[in-house]
Amino acid sequence: MAASTVIPINVGHIDDVQELRKTKPTTIPERFVRDVTERPTTLDSTTTTLSSPHTDIPIIDLSKLVNGNPDDFQSEILNLTTACQEWGFFQVVNHGIDLSLLESIEKVAKDFFMLPIEEKQKYPMAPGTIQGYGQAFIFSENQKLDWCNMFALGIEPDFIRRPELWPSKPADFNETLESYSREVRKLCQKLLKYIAVSVGLKEDVFEEMFGVAVQAVRMNYYPPCSRPDLVMGLSPHSDGSAITVLQQDKGSYVGLQILNDNTWVSVQPIPNALVINIGDSIEVLTNGKYKSVEHRAVIHKEKDRLSIVTFYAPSYEIEMGPIPELVDENNPCKYKRYNHGEYSKHYVTNKLRGKKNLDFAKI
Repeated sequence: MAASTVIPINVGHIDDVQELRKTKPTTIPERFVRDVTERPTTLDSTTTTLSSPHTDIPIIDLSKLVNGNPDDFQSEILNLTTACQEWGFFQVVNHGIDLSLLESIEKVAKDFFMLPIEEKQKYPMAPGTIQGYGQAFIFSENQKLDWCNMFALGIEPDFIRRPELWPSKPADFNETLESYSREVRKLCQKLLKYIAVSVGLKEDVFEEMFGVAVQAVRMNYYPPCSRPDLVMGLSPHSDGSAITVLQQDKGSYVGLQILNDNTWVSVQPIPNALVINIGDSIEVLTNGKYKSVEHRAVIHKEKDRLSIVTFYAPSYEIEMGPIPELVDENNPCKYKRYNHGEYSKHYVTNKLRGKKNLDFAKI
C-alpha cells in the first residue's frame, strides 16, 4: 500500500496519568473508568483475597538446572514442567543476573519517569506504534485507557532499534539498559533450553529455530489513583513473545495478577526473583501443551509501582507451527503454520484483549 493511502489513527486526547495524579482530580476522566464487568474485583490491592498461600505461583531455582547434580536437575525439570503446564508463569531465583544490575535498571527507569513531562515527550510513542513514551495499543478515540505510563524500546536485532527514542537523560540510562538487556538475553536462552527439555525436546530446538531472536523492553509506571476500583493498570492480555521476563520493583504493592482457573491470582514479589511467563509463540510450538496466560496490572490508592518487562520472540522471518514431535493422534494439531512477523504485526495492531489475538493462529 502506498504511504499516502495509510489512514492515520485517531486516538483522541490521552491524558498523561502522572500529570493527572499531580492535579489530584476529584473524578477520574471517563476514558480511564472501566465498564463494570472489566473492573478489578478488589477495592484495595493490598487486601486482595485472591492470593492465598496455596496459590503462590511456582518458584524455579535456575542454579539447580545450570549446575545441580542429576537428581536436583531432574526434580527441577519436573517443577518447570508443572509451572509451564499448570500456570504458564513462574518466578526464577538464582538466575545469575547481578543484583546490582537489577537495582541500576530500576533506578534509571524510575528516574526517567520522574523527569518533567516536556523531557519525556521528546521520545513520543506515535499512534499505532509500540516504541517510545506514552500508551501503546490505542487504536480509537473512544477506547478505554490504562492507568499507566509506558516507555518501550526495541533492543535486538539492530534494525528494530529507533536510536532517536533512546533518551539522553538520565545520563546512564542507555548504558545500563544495554548491560541489563545482554544479561536478560542470556537468561532467556537458558530458560528456553530447559523449557525444551521439560517438554521432551532436544535442548537447542528453540535456539536453532528462532534465528536472531527479537528482544524488546517496556518499562511500565503505575502512579497511585484515588479510585483504584474503577481503573485498570494494564488491560488483561497474553504476550505475543516466546517468553517474557518481568522485574517488579521491590517494596511496592502487589500489582501483577494472572488468570488461573478463572480466578485472578496476585503474584507476590519475591526479593531478587524475576517473573517469567510463557508467550503465545511457545503455546503454538508446544501445540498447546504449555499455554500463554492472561495477566493484568491493578492499581493502588496511595502507592506507585514500576515494572520492567523484556519480551523475547522468534525472528520475524520464522515460519511457526506446532513442533511435529508434539503432534500425534492423542494431541492433534491445534494451530496452523504462519509467519511470525505476520503474527507480530497482527498483535501490535490490535488492542490488548485477553487471548483473542491468538485466534489468528488457531485451526
